[in-house]
Amino acid sequence: MDDAHQGRLTRDGIRIHDAGDFAGMHKAGRLAAEILDRIAEHVVPGQTTGALDRLITDMVDQAGATSATIGYKGYQHASCISVNHVVCHGIPGEKLLKDGDILNIDVTVIVDGWFGDTSRMYVAGKLSRKAERLIQVTHDALFKGIEAVRPGNTFGDIGHAIQAHVERNRMSVVRDFCGHGLGRVFHAPPNVLHYGRPGSGPVLEEGMFFTIEPMVNLGRPETKVLADDWTAVTRDKSLSAQFEHSIGVTADGFEIFTLSPAGRFHPTY
Repeated sequence: MDDAHQGRLTRDGIRIHDAGDFAGMHKAGRLAAEILDRIAEHVVPGQTTGALDRLITDMVDQAGATSATIGYKGYQHASCISVNHVVCHGIPGEKLLKDGDILNIDVTVIVDGWFGDTSRMYVAGKLSRKAERLIQVTHDALFKGIEAVRPGNTFGDIGHAIQAHVERNRMSVVRDFCGHGLGRVFHAPPNVLHYGRPGSGPVLEEGMFFTIEPMVNLGRPETKVLADDWTAVTRDKSLSAQFEHSIGVTADGFEIFTLSPAGRFHPTY
């Protein structure tokens, strides 16, 4: 598909998609969300993140889709699974989940050339009170950000809404990672920061597609990347949580491409 058919670019390099492109994003987003729905029953104490990833790989294959992450910059898994103090990009492996572990599972699929990207939190066994509160604040911060999506608002408005909610609850927003544009590519402009000043950043326009995916720490916001060059953890070893949706800007607001068909986006609802 040539660039002309994909719509124009703004002066910030953000692609503007047409009405027909929304259908492609909904199809890809729905599959990613369905996979996260189906994996939920397998997140139990004694399970390994590697086994969860193998199940996800099978689900992608069975759907006739493609994993966006297998082979991406050398990555070899269909998911990132980030447990407890892992902020993002956790590599699936053979470590057993323990009772009370919290984990983010992040899946991106390609369906008919469109990328569906979403992540959500899970708990193995019994959820601790502090982890429950972290998950709730992170979930609600995502939706505070989404509610700021409408033409004429800015990306700074999204970041500010998230940051204000998190910091009101005495937690911190990770600044080292951000959301991103997507569509027929995995990552594209803009960088979607989860903190910021109202009115700052590019102006939102109908037809923009991007992810919002705040990472929230119980402790300080600083992270470090481990020697594997993927796994990011909190420097102070505090718990971290993340939720992610893929969004399209409409004439009067937004559409979420990655809604859970089973209503399971929040692990305790």
